[in-house]
Amino acid sequence: MESNGFKLSRTKTEYLEWDGEIDEDVTHRIGAGWMKWRHASGVLCDKKIPSKFKGKVYRVVVRPMMLYGAECWPVKIAHIQKMKVAEMRMLRWMCGYTMLDMIRNEVIRDKVCVASIEDKIREARLRWFGHVRRRSTDAPVRRCERLTLESLRRGRGRPKKRYREVIRQDMAQLQLTENMTLDRKV
Repeated sequence: MESNGFKLSRTKTEYLEWDGEIDEDVTHRIGAGWMKWRHASGVLCDKKIPSKFKGKVYRVVVRPMMLYGAECWPVKIAHIQKMKVAEMRMLRWMCGYTMLDMIRNEVIRDKVCVASIEDKIREARLRWFGHVRRRSTDAPVRRCERLTLESLRRGRGRPKKRYREVIRQDMAQLQLTENMTLDRKV
């Protein structure tokens, strides 16, 4: 295929076949987070470095790898749970604790000053939703926005969790309305 002097090779071009399931994406993101964690483990596992600094490194290096693209995910409870488990394993390891030490997750989070990954996913989702709602009507629609706004064909069995459904739950939990998303400061 050729257009305006550019050639597009179908064999070299990757494309997305999105069926509404994000299990592989979540698993991939967790794996990417572990890779970054391993690269930074010299800092994250050093007992001489303060816990708060380790938490800052984690928030800047590891967490963005785990949350890349999460604003478009129609997450289920199982996905959130997988992300939480991976994050807590990393944080416990950073602090030098095991599950046998019987230290609560909140205590570890406070020690390293890291908020819950569930809260961060919700924050990213709502920020993206507000961004999409505020854009002008003549703005081009990106692939991710199309995935978040269009409804997909339903098959047999339980309906797939929709992005819109997740946004409604987030907004209800935080007592927000869709009109609030039009004002960026709110």
